[in-house]
Amino acid sequence: MNTPPMITWMQSLSDPIRARLLRLLDRSELTVAELCTTLQLPQSTVSRHLKVLVDEAWISSRRDGTSNLYRMRNSEIDAGQKKLWQVVKLQSVLESTAEQDDARLEQVIEARRSRSQAFFSSSAEKWDRMRSDLFGTRLDAFVLASLANPDLIVGDLGCGTGAFSHFVAPWVRKVFAVDGSSTMLQSARKRLKDFSNVEVRKGELSHLPLEDESLSIGVMALVLPYLPSPLDALREAHRVVQVRGQLILLDMLPHDRSEYREQMGHQWLGFSEQQMSTWLEDSGWSLDRLLPLPPDPDAKGTGLFLVKATRNR
Repeated sequence: MNTPPMITWMQSLSDPIRARLLRLLDRSELTVAELCTTLQLPQSTVSRHLKVLVDEAWISSRRDGTSNLYRMRNSEIDAGQKKLWQVVKLQSVLESTAEQDDARLEQVIEARRSRSQAFFSSSAEKWDRMRSDLFGTRLDAFVLASLANPDLIVGDLGCGTGAFSHFVAPWVRKVFAVDGSSTMLQSARKRLKDFSNVEVRKGELSHLPLEDESLSIGVMALVLPYLPSPLDALREAHRVVQVRGQLILLDMLPHDRSEYREQMGHQWLGFSEQQMSTWLEDSGWSLDRLLPLPPDPDAKGTGLFLVKATRNR
């Protein structure tokens, strides 16, 4: 003869210790050590009662490093269980005991917060380095990319090995990755092979292999110094970007590192704000903003600027 579920549930909550455990796990996800501290009970006792609650599907656990974290399965338990628990929660634990448990729970949670605050207090000066060492240097770029309109059609103009296309592709409708170097495009195709919405094309920035007004946004990142005539590239970008579409430029401020001509084939040693403003106006763009970027303490290159421009006609 099968035991009705309600009888089983009542049996699993018949011990006051299990009721106290469940009260705490209804409020917060906790480790065995934290439960021991809050209830002032030995680990063997807490673990034994936790096993009953897990077996009867009142609580669940997950692994977190070397610890198990337990929580009440609030949204997953049966409607009858929920009704029973509401009665047990109010009636099965003495008010004085519940108050002491709650007070110690607050101390446990405050200790967690204190550990976090202590970490940040001791690590503020080295946080950026630690964050980049652990998670890479492109986190912020991915966050910004996720804000993109999913209907955008983006042109990565002078895509190189496809780094920009790679991180923006998941967030937009289409990416055209264009470059004049067959070697660069070979690397780009390898990097972008898993994206069905990326099309890699060979072509010069002065003669883009794109239809008129086919892009929502054109992006040129560190490509203008390689061009004999940056103005021609800006005019071509104007042709392929839709009216009210935008151009994003990332490039170098004026500098005196003439070795870049030999080392990287640069034809221009950076660009002044006045020069960029004039070229953008001459090529049909309306300059929205030109912003010098803060220097990266680990970067060995020259200063950079970012331009945002709009095609108004």
